[in-house]
Amino acid sequence: MNDKVPMTAEGFARLEEELRHLKTVARPEVIKAIAEAREHGDLSENAEYHAARERQSFIEGRLAELEDKISRAQVIDPTKLSGDTVKFGATIRVVDEDTEEEIRYQIVGETEADVKAGRIAVTSPIARAMIGKSIGESVEVTTPRGTKAYEILEIQYI
Repeated sequence: MNDKVPMTAEGFARLEEELRHLKTVARPEVIKAIAEAREHGDLSENAEYHAARERQSFIEGRLAELEDKISRAQVIDPTKLSGDTVKFGATIRVVDEDTEEEIRYQIVGETEADVKAGRIAVTSPIARAMIGKSIGESVEVTTPRGTKAYEILEIQYI
């Protein structure tokens, strides 16, 4: 699992911020909650204690996951890229050939994908279909709802 994890600088900053929050806020809070719950006596029937220990387990697991992703991050700045073909970091404007609806996507790393915000993972079917294509080309993407056809209208690196 030593593969590099591509991500934008913005996505990397979000991971670092979550890591900082977990270490400086969430972890101390849960340690305090465990200590307070211990003071209530019998731990075998102490729901507060068990809930706090469960929360601590979640936090420690998430910290390990974030530290791993950050250590393997390959930060790519889309503003330093250019070209006429779609690649990681590109912001693309496409039109659905069936509905004529225009959609804007940015191709980002898996950890920062958010379809509602227009950020799709580089590993998603639509991104994989578009990588290497140019303005004016059509791509067909197999989705859970069937095959969709898109025409690439614009490619930007912003």
